[in-house]
Amino acid sequence: MLALICAASIALNPHAAGTRLNRSALRSSGTRVAMATQDELKKLVGYKAVDDYVKSGMVIGLGTGSTAAFAVERVGMLLKSGALKDIIAIPTSLRTKEQAEDLGIPLVTLGTHSVLDVAIDGADAVDPRLNLIKGGGGALLREKMVEVCAKQFIVIVDESKMVDGLGPSFPLPVEITPFCWEHTMRKVAACPAAAGCEAKLRLGSAATGAKVDGTEPAITDNGNYIVDLFFKTNIADPVALADQLKATVGVVDHGLFCSMTTACIIASKDGISVKMP
Repeated sequence: MLALICAASIALNPHAAGTRLNRSALRSSGTRVAMATQDELKKLVGYKAVDDYVKSGMVIGLGTGSTAAFAVERVGMLLKSGALKDIIAIPTSLRTKEQAEDLGIPLVTLGTHSVLDVAIDGADAVDPRLNLIKGGGGALLREKMVEVCAKQFIVIVDESKMVDGLGPSFPLPVEITPFCWEHTMRKVAACPAAAGCEAKLRLGSAATGAKVDGTEPAITDNGNYIVDLFFKTNIADPVALADQLKATVGVVDHGLFCSMTTACIIASKDGISVKMP
């Protein structure tokens, strides 16, 4: 299986093959992609995003999460091989920072580089307009701060994240201040565009989505709490909800990433596809 996926990866990776994307090789790897596990599909889109969008001399944003980790891995690999040069990167979480440092990727911050050439990250849900829910890994604030500064924002997902509407498939994270969190959680749930949702404080690790794995409030890299909003039906107006959440005192930011996506690279059993707004 691994050998088959490596072959599929080479077909998708111009740097690995030493040429531009080989379309015939991509077609021949279709059966291999169909056999791939979810983690192997994540690796394919992570590598492809770097190969297609990251060039030497760029300032890049490094996302957070299981899919984004493969993109970070690919950047480190290409820097080590010399295929990429003069790259500097801004990580979106402490764990991405640690991974990048281990791989020898030079890091900076928005304090010195406020404009990025490209940012690459995963998503927890993607709607037909390429609006996103992000924040399952607890890094939504830093992700948004970095990715909104990028000239291109490339989203990488497997097909399970593509949905008809945001809400039911994955709860919407909202980062709030610990001070009077119960009050803020009630205010968040009362937003008109969030009607019908159930708000729950995230407990345990901030990086495990809404899965409860502890009894204490989850703490983000910024020292804040996360409230997860559970929806039984699609969020009717994600843009309106984004505005209402942002206007709520006590809310730091939220996991709705609307009208930010440049391209979404999707791995499925049928192969790799790219969708644009």
